[in-house]
Amino acid sequence: MDKLFPGAGSALGDIVSDGQTIAVGGFGLCGIPEALIDALRDTEVRDLTVVSNNAGVDGFGLGRLLESKQIRKMVASYVGENKIFEKQYLSGELEVELSPQGTFAERVRAGGVGIGGFFTPTGVGTKIAEGKETRVINGREYVLETPLQADFCIVRAWKGDRLGNLVFRMTARNFSPLMCMAAKITIAEVENLVEVGELDPDQVHVPSIFVKRVVAGQRYAKWIERRTVRKKGA
Repeated sequence: MDKLFPGAGSALGDIVSDGQTIAVGGFGLCGIPEALIDALRDTEVRDLTVVSNNAGVDGFGLGRLLESKQIRKMVASYVGENKIFEKQYLSGELEVELSPQGTFAERVRAGGVGIGGFFTPTGVGTKIAEGKETRVINGREYVLETPLQADFCIVRAWKGDRLGNLVFRMTARNFSPLMCMAAKITIAEVENLVEVGELDPDQVHVPSIFVKRVVAGQRYAKWIERRTVRKKGA
């Protein structure tokens, strides 16, 4: 079945209810679904819970949804590049659930494969474990973490076909395949749209069964969060 939509806005056409949970792929600003984030802002839906590695930066990525105050809660593993995020959190406008990065990835995977939870030693004895069940296994204490699932997932792939088979590139692969599995509806924008049959099946990172809609992306900004270079002559 051809899953290609004419644009990001039409692919998000049924995201009309406030209070939904959206999983957003990418790692920092690497591989984020730029067009779909902008289209999500245009929907003006509010009170969103966003599951993402981080919260973007001021003026770009998820920072744009924070500017429009469409996000009520962030579930993330890293924050700190966004002044608007800081301001909204300290003022009580934004709820934040931090999760260690490995735990975050496993929670998303658990949501995708139907696991009800898992025990991990990460976070034991810290604020991460407060209010959670703990258990001693083989003499070591573990904390119970619950799965993460979403109503919608938006990701950006390096290559993809009209059926929704996706290939990611390098770091941009990160959480995205897991998120595609953990959402009811996954929408993918692809940098390079190819015809069905062009992708080597052994190279496909996300098979089409997990993707409901495809959008051809274009003109990516590809920002760098923080660039550090040596001084001339060093």
